[in-house]
Amino acid sequence: MADVVIAEFMEEGAVASLSERYDTLYDPELVADPEALAGRLAGARALIVRNRTQVNEKLLAAADALRVVGRLGVGLDNIALDACRARGIAVIPASGANDDAVAEYVIAGVLLLRRGAYLATEEVAAGHWPRSRLMGREALGATMGFVGFGSIARATARRAGALGMGMIAHDPFVAGDDPAWVKCDVAPRSLYALLGESDVVSLHVPLSAATRNLIDAAALARMKPDAILINSSRGGVVDEPALADALKAGRLGAAMLDVFETEPLPGGGPLAGVPNLILTPHIAGVTQESNVRVSRMIAEKVIEALSALP
Repeated sequence: MADVVIAEFMEEGAVASLSERYDTLYDPELVADPEALAGRLAGARALIVRNRTQVNEKLLAAADALRVVGRLGVGLDNIALDACRARGIAVIPASGANDDAVAEYVIAGVLLLRRGAYLATEEVAAGHWPRSRLMGREALGATMGFVGFGSIARATARRAGALGMGMIAHDPFVAGDDPAWVKCDVAPRSLYALLGESDVVSLHVPLSAATRNLIDAAALARMKPDAILINSSRGGVVDEPALADALKAGRLGAAMLDVFETEPLPGGGPLAGVPNLILTPHIAGVTQESNVRVSRMIAEKVIEALSALP
């Protein structure tokens, strides 16, 4: 019976550091089998997950000894926080450990989609020469709008500023006199104003009742018809059918989604075959380097939390 159960992939050095101190079960395939995971949690004091494992009431009911949930990432919408709190279970995210990875992903999307020429390999290799059609736009001078202005958005803003972009943000939880606005050279805006002014809209919000389908058909209609939307935050924040319709109708320039309402995507669906759309498999925050940082941070924090238990 394991003391620590790891249900999704984790850097091997971090797994080893846990195994040196506690009986540790590392099986990244458990995420695909909730019943098997529930069975493995009997007697376990710590569970480590990423975003796919649903730490819900049913799973917690099977985890009679659970005291710590380590999250290899920052979003907590897959964890029943109130239920954990009621049971005295500490929930530990890897705050800050993958900020730079996500920021680089967003900036790569800005450059790729603003320029528009990097997806023409097959055409060029076939002998076509579509230079006039692929004349793209520079990041310099464009306006980047951040919906949510936490640590990841701020890391992205530092990079966008280096490209010469103007920056605005909407975040009702960041006070108007917060020094981060001046430090990052970002101007606050209402959500509606931001959508109308931005050449690129980047989403950095958790999934909640207030943010579900925040970017719906009405919000998309407020954006510039050549604007770019990037979502590296949480699936469910963007109304996927409405986005597909906007892209197909040419009411939006392009989009890049790393997160989805259902993960993995079931195949087909409204996002299949949509033009000017890039899809990635919830990978924005996962690089070789960030995986090490995130994994080792959570291993250290879980060890610390278990060591403090009576």
